[in-house]
Parts: sequence; structure tokens; C-alpha cells
Amino acid sequence: MEDRLIAARDGTADVQRAAADLAQRLPAPLAPFARLAYNYRWSWARGGPELFRAIDPARFEACQQNPVRLLQEASAATLARVAGDQALTDRAAIFEAGLAAYLDRPSPPGPIDPGRPIAFFCAEYGVHVSLPIYSGGLGALAGDLVKQVSDSAVPFVAVGLMYRQGYFRQRIDASGWQHEYWVDTDPERLPAALVTDEDGDPVTITVPFEERELVAHVWRVDVGRVPLLLLDTDCDVNDQIDRWLTARLYVSDAELRLAQYVLLGVGGVRALRALGIEPGLIHLNEGHAALAPLELARPDVLAGVPLAEALEAARARTVFTTHTPVPAGNDAYPEEQALRAVHGLASELGVSASDLIAFGRTSLDETSGPFGVTQAALHLSGAANGVSRRHGEVARAMWNPLWPDRPVDEVPIGHVTNGVHIPTWLGTAIRDLLDRYLGEDWFQRAEDPTTWAGIERIPDVELWATRERQRTDLVAFLRARSVTDRLARGDLREYVDAAARSFDPRVLTIGFARRVATYKRLDLLTRDPDWTLSLLGGEQPVQVVLAGKAHPRDEDAKRVLKDLFGLKHARIIGERVVFLDDYDLGSAAWLVRGCDVWLNLPRPPLEASGTSGMKSVINGGLQLSVLDGWWAEAYDGTNGWAIGGEVATDPAAQDDDDAATLHEILTDDVLPAFYGRDPDGLPREWIARMRASLRTLGPRFSANRMLAEYLTGPYRSSG
Repeated sequence: MEDRLIAARDGTADVQRAAADLAQRLPAPLAPFARLAYNYRWSWARGGPELFRAIDPARFEACQQNPVRLLQEASAATLARVAGDQALTDRAAIFEAGLAAYLDRPSPPGPIDPGRPIAFFCAEYGVHVSLPIYSGGLGALAGDLVKQVSDSAVPFVAVGLMYRQGYFRQRIDASGWQHEYWVDTDPERLPAALVTDEDGDPVTITVPFEERELVAHVWRVDVGRVPLLLLDTDCDVNDQIDRWLTARLYVSDAELRLAQYVLLGVGGVRALRALGIEPGLIHLNEGHAALAPLELARPDVLAGVPLAEALEAARARTVFTTHTPVPAGNDAYPEEQALRAVHGLASELGVSASDLIAFGRTSLDETSGPFGVTQAALHLSGAANGVSRRHGEVARAMWNPLWPDRPVDEVPIGHVTNGVHIPTWLGTAIRDLLDRYLGEDWFQRAEDPTTWAGIERIPDVELWATRERQRTDLVAFLRARSVTDRLARGDLREYVDAAARSFDPRVLTIGFARRVATYKRLDLLTRDPDWTLSLLGGEQPVQVVLAGKAHPRDEDAKRVLKDLFGLKHARIIGERVVFLDDYDLGSAAWLVRGCDVWLNLPRPPLEASGTSGMKSVINGGLQLSVLDGWWAEAYDGTNGWAIGGEVATDPAAQDDDDAATLHEILTDDVLPAFYGRDPDGLPREWIARMRASLRTLGPRFSANRMLAEYLTGPYRSSG
């Protein structure tokens, strides 16, 4: 108990108070539900979602699976019914006891001092669909790491921003054009508590930005053992623009976005100190919080330590992970704008603003030029890594100019390949199967290849039945969801009806769901419409599930979506292709659990890692991907299919070649393996690939392994 992150003002009491307030509004037997609702541990613990869903299934989904809203909005009759359900309230009491035992575990021996935890900084967190402060892969990875850290009892605190509107929501019209809109989120209706001081007033931090002070409050969200601290500028003392500063994730206005990054980096460290938390090291997940090491050094500077010496100590306590292999994806700001932004911080450090923005240039000796957040994070970190083996190679080449005296291979950027939090993404059917064959508490040993040896003992008939069950569940979800999406678009009735009647639980189902960007090459599926139509409607048919959002300013990516919808006049498209609007963590879970093949077609080497395919393979899906990102180190010839990952000088020719290879693999390998059945009706070749995929990829691409590599690598070398 003593090593949990409990300080006099760290928000623990505020979360407990919020849960108690909710419990007081409920019938007494439902108090455990209120307390469970304020810790997201329920969302990945066995039986947790089912416990809240049993209160009111329809309301639970309408509330985006937010248990706090569910308990606030459930009718008096519903609450009375649940209060009288002894079996259900007994389950809640048992679950609460399990949560208490989970939280009270001691931290394991290791490099992290429980009194000086790791502080993880990220602009987005994909913890759960009910906490809409994420956009895509970066946030999902952050959420998975936080959950794994909690499961492993590593001392850890996470820092982010409380976005009142989050990332944009997506609506596709009947022509296929994407429209964006935003929805307000009320933090008072989230499993979150405003952190207060000993007088009951909100804890307040101030951050210098340009010529003014930004004021922020701090919200606490409990993710298992990990406090997630979210800064919020919607405070009365701020002007209207500053109050709006934390409204949206990746706001399009460059000056506001830079202010967000200053708030996250500088304000994040100040929030930790205000809550009595002094981190042993900080981990910058992308460059958005690049200024955090400067704030880490500030107390030493104020105590008289020279800035260079103070920064050296801060650098030794800082780890940086870069996720962006595309130069244009690394934010940079004009010199004058950056000078204004850091003016106040520079004054507090006793240096000029020019001295600070020099860290954001390729060479510290440059006297002019823009401020890049990735360059600053690299200059101010003691350890840096990419997110796959290949991405590490790409990052070393990309950032070699920061170390011009070193050959590329000696650039100090390593790699820790991403992994996924298995309990979050595993479907019920495959989880039941693996529980039977991999042994008790196998989740805790997922990084050990011997844990997965039990895969070989699973009979083919059971493995295939599990795959069929998860595909069937996906098809049921898609039939209902696609009808709703098509009606909302104003599609013709015939096209709407096709969604309800034609998706088939017996048909090979391919998933392609990710951020829609031109380099992701969704168009490889449709550049030969005749082939596409024949694939969908052949004797061995295929059905395809598509989802993803194009950046609001990426007109080329939006046109890719529009071109895809241009094919819908063909009857077979309406029957065999579904595009899900507004892709989020909820729909992602359905897709990765139910699709037979997960397709990924990035133009190499532009995929840093990719994690959606990892989520698919732990559910028994098979990967068909370009040898880029994680797949370049995962594919062994038996555990999926691959398209070459060579870098071409002619992208158009490469696209043509890769489209031809895709056609060949699907036609000659995938379809025969899926539809080739033995006398028992089993696709033995397919099952053999499933088995190889689970056995070889399960341990290597779990968040267990990822965390272990951070602990023995970047975290051990820093701090």
C-alpha cells in the first residue's frame, strides 16, 4: 500500500469523494457500482463490462459505455430493480474486492523507485471509448501502455489534456465526402474528479505563454493503479480564447496548438509538483511535450545551478519516443512565433527566448530558423527510440543531421517495438479458449514464448469454431451499424437494405481500418474496379469492412474516400462492402476481433509501427501487410502474408506493383486457404496459419513485452 502514488493533494481523495457523491444518489445496495465506475479497471477486467451492461444494456451503449453517466441517467425503476437483484449486487461486491486487491499489490523490484514514479506525457490517451481524448494510433498505444503498467504494478503517472470536445467526429454523406463535427463532453459526467487543495479549492497551475499566464485546473482519472492527470484551461480567470485552448485535440490553429504543447510540457511538470509528485524520470510520447525537460530543470536554475548543468541533469531523466517517420508530420513553428511562445519561460530561466528555441533546430549552433518539437525533444532527452525495428532505422537516418559527426548506425535512437494490451482487445470467445489451454493468469506471462506453447494443444475444430463465432458476432454488429450509417447518409432504400441482408457470417471478411491518409493506400483495393467486383462476387466471395478518418485538411485523403463510394452503384458493393462512419475504440474492438484478414498497405517506409494488426492476430486474425513497421520484424512466411517493403524511387510504379501483388496473394493464397475444406469441413491450411500466428506473434507484440523492454532499456538508462 505504501508504494501507491498517494500524496496529500494528488486527487485520490477527490476521486473517492466523487464516487461517494454518486453512491449517495443511488439505492444503498448499488454503492459498489458507483465506486467501481470511477476506476477504468472495470473496462478490461473479466466480467467488468458485463456487470455494468446488466444494469441497462441499451442505456449503457447510449452512454458510450460510460458507467458514471449510466448510473446518473438510469431510471428509478431500473435502479430499484438492480438493487433488488441479489446475484448482481453480489457480483459487484466481489468485483470491488478484487479491485481492492489489485490496487494493493506491491510494486515489483526494479529500476523505478515507487516514491519517484515514471511520468508519461502524451497529447492523447485511448483508454476507453467513453473518454474521448484520443484520435488514433498514438492514443491507443498510450492507453495500452498505461493499462499494462497498471497490471504490472510499475510506479507510473500519466499526464495529458482534458479536451472538452476531443477529436472531430466524422459523417460521410451519400457521395462519400467526409464532414467533420465536434461534440461537447462534460467532465462532470465522466469517471473524473477535479483535483482540489486542502481548502477544497481546485488546484491551479499557471504557465507562461507569450506575454500572459495560462491558468489550468487538473482532473484525475484512475486507470487501474495509474492516475491520469488532465490539464484544463476552461477556468473563469482565463479569457475566452484561453478557456477554449483545451477544447479540441490537434486544433487546426497553429498558435493554439503551440500553446497546447507548452501547456502539456511545462504545465504537466508543474501539475505533478503541485500534486506532490516528483518523477524519477519523464517519458515524452511524441514531441508535443518537448519543453518538459526545461521545466524539470527550472528549480535547479532558480537555486543557482547554471542552466547547462541543470539541463544535463534533466536530460538524464528524460526518455523520448518518436512515432513519426514522415518529416512533414513533425510539427515545426516559425521563429517569431516560437520566440513569443517561450518568452515567459525563458525569463523565468534567466535566459533569452532565442537560447530556448535553439533546442528546436537541427544544430544548436544555428542562430535562426523554425522551432521543431521533435528536434527539441531529441536535444533534451537522454534516451530516444522509435516504435519498431525498421522505424528505428528510418529515424536514425532522418535525424542524423542532429549528430553530423556520427555515422547513421551510431545515431543515438534505438527502438522499442509497440505492443498491445491483450485483455483490452481480446474477444470473449478467443479469451475463453486461451484461458483453457494457456493456463491460469497467462495474461501476466504473455511476453514469455513458453506461455503460448499451449496453442499447439488446441484442436483444430475448437480453434476454427472460435474464429467462426467472432466473425458471426462482427457480422451481426455490422448489419445493424451499417443500416444506421446508410440511413443517416440518405442512401437509397435498396442500398440500405443490402447492408441488413447480405453480410454473411460464412464469408471471408477483410478489415482495413486506420487513419485515411494517402500513404496508407486504401485506393489499392479499388484501382482496378473490375478485379474488385470479381473478388467480391466470385464463387469464393469476399466481404470488406472499411473505416477511418481523413484529417480535416487532407483533401487528397478525402477524395480517396469519395472515389471508394463512387463504386457503390454496383449491387455487389452494397452487399459486400461496409464503410463505418466515425471510427473509434468501440468499433475498432469489433473489427479486430471479427475480421479474418487484417489488411495494411502503407507505402514504405512511412509506417512507424501500426498496432491494429497486432490486435487482430491475438484474436486469431491473419495479417496481410506490406513489410513495413512491425510486420517487417514479425512475418516469417508461415504466420500471414506479406507484400515487399522495398523503398521505390517511383511511387506510382510501386503502387502498381503492390496492387498486382495484393491481387495475386488474395487470389492464389488467401482464398484457397480459407475456402479449401477437408471432409470435416475444416480449412486446415488456414488453421495452421492461425496457429502459427498466435504462437509466434502473441508473445512478441504484447504490451507486456513492450513494457519489459522499456524497463530494461530506456527507463534503466535514464533516471
